[in-house]
Amino acid sequence: MEPRRSYVARLLALYQKLPGTLGRILRDDRRTALALYNRGVPLDIVDNAFVLATARRTFRSDADHLEPIRALRYFLPVIQEIVEIPPEPDYFAYLRRRLQDAGVHAD
Repeated sequence: MEPRRSYVARLLALYQKLPGTLGRILRDDRRTALALYNRGVPLDIVDNAFVLATARRTFRSDADHLEPIRALRYFLPVIQEIVEIPPEPDYFAYLRRRLQDAGVHAD
């Protein structure tokens, strides 16, 4: 499989199984994934953005009342945040542990 198709397929598979999403892929999600590939955003950054956004939603005081995430575009500001100011790599491991302890699977 060519790199572009592989990237898009892997990104969309990660997105689709995220808690809080609708669990389906829309045409706009494919366009967004392709745009991220074209920008050269590594999959690990996207995956870390999924973890960070999932943690932020999970540990909000009103988390039970949040609407589902309807589009991959929801994560673009978090992806940009991580690109501009990357947190320590251990921070994402910490968030993954916290999510796992809370019974949430972010990856």
